[in-house]
Amino acid sequence: MMDEGDFRVGDVLSVACPFTDTRVEQGVTWDHVSVRWPWWEIDSSSEFGQWNGIVALGVDSGVPEAEFELFRTDPPPEQLKAGDVCRVGVPPTVVHVTAVDHHDPPLETVWLPHPAQTVTVLRRGLSYREFPDDSHLNGSGYTIHPGDGIPFTFERLMRPYATLQAGDEVADAAGRAWRFDGPWEWTAFDDEPAGAGPTWPLVLLSRAGTPCSAGDAEAVAASTASGSHQQTIRDWMALTEASPTP
Repeated sequence: MMDEGDFRVGDVLSVACPFTDTRVEQGVTWDHVSVRWPWWEIDSSSEFGQWNGIVALGVDSGVPEAEFELFRTDPPPEQLKAGDVCRVGVPPTVVHVTAVDHHDPPLETVWLPHPAQTVTVLRRGLSYREFPDDSHLNGSGYTIHPGDGIPFTFERLMRPYATLQAGDEVADAAGRAWRFDGPWEWTAFDDEPAGAGPTWPLVLLSRAGTPCSAGDAEAVAASTASGSHQQTIRDWMALTEASPTP
């Protein structure tokens, strides 16, 4: 298991949510099944409207929204109708994180508890995609709000460059200096194209704008002593069956 607040872009996770009893509401359409949500409470004081306690889940029907959906019903939607009792949850599913946002104060939502964090993920086999300007989808994936009452569990399978932090400056074995802003966000200080990325091993030069500690430098050196940037990408792609988020 992992800390519920510890997420980074590029993380590969296994996410699950225990299946919980609920009821089908408003029937089942070709692309959605609507269920009484068993976890959130209605925020009766919300200034943004009133929620009826029902959530529509995407059904695998070929529409983009359905690709992103993590939740499943038991029995499956094709066996359900309005009024049926069923269970809803997330079977263990491999995802990768495409975005992490923190909210202080928490987001104003029509349900309680109000979320303080948004983590966007894509299921294995899906890569970040751009959608037309008139679409409400941006291709980044499915949003999860850890700590909002849904009993998600997370297991981290891979964190590329776990010993680096956003803003770190490093020197690589080819003599180039780089700024790290995420596993797929490397900026070379020589203004030359990034090419195949930094050449391992890496030397940590600074962290948070100040000289790094000996311990931090040793951790970065040890983690990049073998392998390569391109091997990291290949290992990540093997787990996610996807392309890195641009």
